[in-house]
Amino acid sequence: MTTQIVLVAGEASGDRLGAALIQSLRAVLPDCDFSGIGGPMMADEGMDCWYPASDLALMGFAEVVGELPRLLRLRRQFIRRVLSRPPACYIGIDAPDFNLGVEKRLKRAGITTIQYVSPSVWAWRRGRARKIGRSADLVLTLFPFEPAIYREFDVDARFVGHPTADQIPLHPDKPALRQQLGLAGSGTTVAVLPGSRMGEIRRLGQIFLDACQIMSREMPDLRFVSPCASEATRLEFQRMVDATGEVDMQLLDGRSLECLGAADAALLASGTAALEALLCKTPMVVSYRISPITHWIVHTFGLMKVERYSLPNALADSPLVPEVMQKQATPENLATEMLTLLRSEDRQNHMLQQFTLIHQQLKQDASRAAAAAVAELLSRGNR
Repeated sequence: MTTQIVLVAGEASGDRLGAALIQSLRAVLPDCDFSGIGGPMMADEGMDCWYPASDLALMGFAEVVGELPRLLRLRRQFIRRVLSRPPACYIGIDAPDFNLGVEKRLKRAGITTIQYVSPSVWAWRRGRARKIGRSADLVLTLFPFEPAIYREFDVDARFVGHPTADQIPLHPDKPALRQQLGLAGSGTTVAVLPGSRMGEIRRLGQIFLDACQIMSREMPDLRFVSPCASEATRLEFQRMVDATGEVDMQLLDGRSLECLGAADAALLASGTAALEALLCKTPMVVSYRISPITHWIVHTFGLMKVERYSLPNALADSPLVPEVMQKQATPENLATEMLTLLRSEDRQNHMLQQFTLIHQQLKQDASRAAAAAVAELLSRGNR
C-alpha cells in the first residue's frame, strides 16, 4: 500500500531540505508518494507540487499584511485538499507562519504532523515552543541547542543535524570553486548577499553596494560577486548595480554555496546565508534591517531578547562574527567592518578554526536522521 506524505516548503532553502528529505525517505519508506507545496528541487525528486514554494516566500509583519488575504485563501484551499485525502503524515519544512497553522488543523483531524526546522525560539518569543507542540507531534531541529528549549515545554524535539553541513566538505577547495565560477586570478573576492527576498534586496541592496564602493576605494584589487536567489531579485539588484555604476559586481543565478566557497570574505544578510558562509569557511560580516513597523512591534512588545542575532554567533555562543544591525547598518559601518576583517589574517584564522569545529558538530547525516525519525513516528501510529 502506498504511503502518502504531504510536505510544504516555503523558499529556496526549504526546497533544498525537502528534496534531500524525500531522497532519504524513499530509502526507508520505498512505497511513498509525495505531494504539497515545494520548489523545483522537490519537483525533480518526484513530488507533485500543487503550488510553488515561492507563493510563501514572505517575511515580517509588515511584509505579510498586504498578502494576507491571498495567503489565507491559499491555506484554506490547501487544507481542504489535504483533508480530502488524508496522508500518513504532514511535514512542514520551515515556513512556520504557514505551516504551524496548517499543522494544528491537521493534527486535530488525526493526521500525524512534523515540523522540520524549528522557528527561532532561541532568538525571540521562546514561549512559542509550547504552541508549536500543540501543532506538531514531532519537531526536527537543525541545531543542537534547540531540543533543550522544547523539553522545557514537554514537546518532542530531536536534533538531526543540518543537511547543508553534510553537503559541504569540511575543507572546501576554494581555488577549484573560483575556477568553476570564472573567478581565478589575482585579487580578493568578496561575496555580497543582501538577501533572498525582494524586501531584503530593497532594504539592504543599495546599502551593501555603497559599502562596496567605499571598500573599492580603499582596496582597488577587490572584486565582488553576488548569487541571486531568483530572477526577480537578480533584476532588482542589477538595476541597483547599474545605477551605482562604480562597483565591479558579477551577478550569478543561484549557486550561493559555490559563490561563498570561492570567496575570500562575505558581506551578507543575517539568515541562512550566514550559516552557509560558516560551512564554506568564509569569514564574514553579517547585517540586517527589518521594516520600521516590524522593528517597532518587535521592540515595543519585547519579542526579541538576545544579544546575538546571527547563527554563527548563536552556535559559537560568542561574538564570533561582526553583526551590524538596523540603524547601525550604514555603508560606512559595513565597509569599516569588512576592511578590518580583510586586513586581519589573525581574525580570519580565528573565525575559520571555530567554523570548522561548528561544522563537525552539525555534520550528522541530517536527511537520513530526519527520515529515520519520520519512519519511527509513523511506525508508532498517530500520537
